[in-house]
Amino acid sequence: MPIQDFVYPPYTIPLADAYDGRFEAVYIVLHPFLRVPTSLAWATTRRYPDDAQIAAHATKYPWTSVGANTGLSSCARLNQALLTSIGSLTDHLADPDGRDALQRFLRSQPVWMPVEGNFPPLLHADFLHAFTSAGLRELIYVPEFPNPAVPNTDSVVTFSIEVLRNGSIPFPACGTLLAPDQSFLFTVDWDSFFTLFYGPRAFLSQIAAERHLEGFFATAITEHAWFNYSMGCATVTLSPEHWQTR
Repeated sequence: MPIQDFVYPPYTIPLADAYDGRFEAVYIVLHPFLRVPTSLAWATTRRYPDDAQIAAHATKYPWTSVGANTGLSSCARLNQALLTSIGSLTDHLADPDGRDALQRFLRSQPVWMPVEGNFPPLLHADFLHAFTSAGLRELIYVPEFPNPAVPNTDSVVTFSIEVLRNGSIPFPACGTLLAPDQSFLFTVDWDSFFTLFYGPRAFLSQIAAERHLEGFFATAITEHAWFNYSMGCATVTLSPEHWQTR
């Protein structure tokens, strides 16, 4: 499969069918909420922290904890509230009550919404860990809209894991991070509060457990808009008891 084809899957097919069905499983990594010092909280700054502040001062705050504090009792409902808050859902899919409950919680706590549409700074080390765990020293970056006809513009690039880890070059903002042997990848889409992690199921489970990646495995029918399924995210999770399935 050509490298430039490893972009985010089409919305029109189940996630498991993407990339010609070459991957055994896909784990939906939920972007963590950000717990910050009170000096960076909404009540203090009214300004979302930048990537440097997030990397230096923020810690992961799980969706399960937000759900327990807002009454948004499934990750599907919480994702719907997040999407409503950024105006990416049409009226009949939007959840203004959920958005308002989420907003009340975030304004009262030193907690910010997750990063959307980008690889979150708090997950960079976790993603790189997957590559080093597989014995890899490099990864292939496929931009969101690759354009091989224009050199040095939106082109596929190979990066050293160590260079990305030590910050010598900026971590890719979005697109796809692909193993050179095409055995697994991470990919993120515009306006999404999650990253897709494709590969062998045992490997995905291992990395998710080692790095405490909050999320769930897609089923055979799970699609990009999984928030719109009544059972969309609670089928298999690291901590299934935390989510209501009905």
